[in-house]
Amino acid sequence: MKIRLDKYLADMGKGTRSEVKKAISKGLVRVNNVIVKKPETKLDTDSDHVLFDGVLVGYAQHEYYMLNKPAGVISATEDKREKTVIDLIIEKKRKDLFPVGRLDRDTEGLLLISNDGELAHRLLSPSKHVDKVYYAKIAGKVTEEDKKVFAEGVDIGEDKLTLPAKLHILKSGEESEITLTIREGKFHQVKRMFHAVGKEVVYLKRLRMGSLVLDENLKTGEYRALTDEERRTLTGENE
Repeated sequence: MKIRLDKYLADMGKGTRSEVKKAISKGLVRVNNVIVKKPETKLDTDSDHVLFDGVLVGYAQHEYYMLNKPAGVISATEDKREKTVIDLIIEKKRKDLFPVGRLDRDTEGLLLISNDGELAHRLLSPSKHVDKVYYAKIAGKVTEEDKKVFAEGVDIGEDKLTLPAKLHILKSGEESEITLTIREGKFHQVKRMFHAVGKEVVYLKRLRMGSLVLDENLKTGEYRALTDEERRTLTGENE
């Protein structure tokens, strides 16, 4: 891919366009070991090598990270007062990463971090009906009747019932444990569904989104880049 030198460096988080232009004009940038002072110089991102102040800067058009989101962190790109999920991605190259979808502040588990807008649309569009699987602890006894209600659609105070959801009871008692598969992403949806049947979610963790499954080796707050196979399956390159 051909791209301007100043955009290349700005995309990779080396400063704003004006800041990197100044650095280029000062002779701090080398392309293929030759000092280049023109910000408009076109590069081939696949073959040219760029050094910024002596450090090699590789180019990534898209980045994909799996995060095991901890509670207490917000699903946003930036916030002046709160820690965001983007703040947790220390080794990122790009400055335009965002969380694909959102998890509530107190919800843990799988969150995809990327800058691939097309993929985000495919995963989040209501018309795509992408499965999302959650594990939850519920205050109250979850019953077979609840399973039927969830399978038929739940009235959570909107114009339409939720789409049919698959509720699997792992443990039923004063505090029940369940997994729930939904195909929407309405605001506080899982909590609102259980509230509609007189119960409260006390712990919630997302385990899967589409083909992407939370890596059980990732501790809460940890992340890793997607594997090539995960990325290809998720983006449809295997189709």
